[in-house]
Amino acid sequence: MSEMMKAAVMTDLMEIEIQEKPMPEITETEVLVKIEYVGVCGSDLHYYESGRIGDFIVEPPFILGHEAGGTIVKTGAKVKHLKVGDRVALEPGKTCGECEFCKQGKYNLCKDVQFFATPPVDGVFQEYVAHDAALSFKLPDQVSTMEGALIEPLAVGMHAAMQANAHIGQTAVVTGAGCIGLVTLLALKAMGVSKVIVTDIMKKRLDKALELGADYVINSKEEDAVKRIMELTGDTGADLGFETAGSQITATQLIKSAKKGATIVLIGYSADGMMNLPIGTTLDKELTIKTIFRYRNIYPTAIQAVATGKIDIKKIVTNTFILSDIKEALDRCVREKADIVKGVIKIS
Repeated sequence: MSEMMKAAVMTDLMEIEIQEKPMPEITETEVLVKIEYVGVCGSDLHYYESGRIGDFIVEPPFILGHEAGGTIVKTGAKVKHLKVGDRVALEPGKTCGECEFCKQGKYNLCKDVQFFATPPVDGVFQEYVAHDAALSFKLPDQVSTMEGALIEPLAVGMHAAMQANAHIGQTAVVTGAGCIGLVTLLALKAMGVSKVIVTDIMKKRLDKALELGADYVINSKEEDAVKRIMELTGDTGADLGFETAGSQITATQLIKSAKKGATIVLIGYSADGMMNLPIGTTLDKELTIKTIFRYRNIYPTAIQAVATGKIDIKKIVTNTFILSDIKEALDRCVREKADIVKGVIKIS
């Protein structure tokens, strides 16, 4: 009889319960990780609330959660670089390693990726997880496992900033001050961007952006965002734009307030996957539009940025919950979007 562990299982839309499950078995190239913290991502809430994101459809029972930090309790026979007791951040996507994208190092584009909490692959709202040792990144002593769980969203923000070639002397606008907007802000400031302007319609999120180092915030419910961005940039417009809200309105604002020759990175997904944008203006300004999908080869850099104090990632957390209260936690995260900027679940 194998040992049992607790897991939070989604049994239906907006329904989740703690169940006993057998402990995972590991292969010779895997590690068994005792999960300590898991971040609550917008995608988790989307699956919880509506059961699907695009073509990915949840068929309960299903385990959510993909932002994990924890401690290794067992290692496979071929694992040499990690040992029992090491604290790790888990990169959630296992790729094939064989396709053209994997071989180019662009493994985030692999079509055979198995990603935690992307149906049909279960996630990490559970006490123990078996994970590929190559995707388990050791945390330095000064980085907590809660910070380890936040490396995943931070990697998204860093990938976006790197795609835009962000650097000192630039002005950037980030639309949306949810988790991904905030980690993009942190990445931009760490990379030396001189002025970062953040827009949103929720005061608490804008307050959090200021706390994390935004130079200016704009509540686009209360003022004309484009007009204010032009004022703040001496009427030249912004060098960089990052759209994290998944909104046609904010994407249009970025195009209208961009400097000629600027770069705009689209990060957020719109509800139906579609947007009508002012392409005429985009052409007139010779803008570069980039997109990102997750991240690649970034975990070590993100961990180092946190370890050296360049990025204070733990400040994005506004609410901490425990595993036994996970239903209330997810319900509140869905219901109180204006107040809960980033929630984490303490698993053990």
